[in-house]
Amino acid sequence: MDRYDGFRELDRQECLRLLSLVPIGRIVYTDDALPAVLPVDFFLDRDHSVVVRTSAGSRMAHAVDGAVVAFQADRFDDAAHTGWSVIVTGRATLVTDARDKEQLHAAGLRAWAAVPEDVFIRISLELVTGCVLRGHRQGGGERGTPPLAGVQ
Repeated sequence: MDRYDGFRELDRQECLRLLSLVPIGRIVYTDDALPAVLPVDFFLDRDHSVVVRTSAGSRMAHAVDGAVVAFQADRFDDAAHTGWSVIVTGRATLVTDARDKEQLHAAGLRAWAAVPEDVFIRISLELVTGCVLRGHRQGGGERGTPPLAGVQ
């Protein structure tokens, strides 16, 4: 039986490497008992947590503080039918320590929209999963084109 389904699971280190290659992801959280998904800019902090910068007055900032959330980032090539996706699940917390906030401001993550007051949200990496889509099978048993970003 042919077990090839086009996907290959990634280990934690490969997931972290891929997360460092893209600036935009999606945070998945609960807002008034309903699922919500929001695109956000982010970076990986020195401890490999996902850090998001947003408005202090946003609904998302209030909804996620102390909650378990999911975060997803990915990259796909439509023409080659290749790509990857990484999902992080962990507790989100607002960064409140003044020194920590200063260091995060210095790291250079800029919010896309100008906001009067911003906050940083840190998502711990409690569960990290990912996969690579290697493309559909071609004639002759080949596995399609190579995936993006040097992922084998």
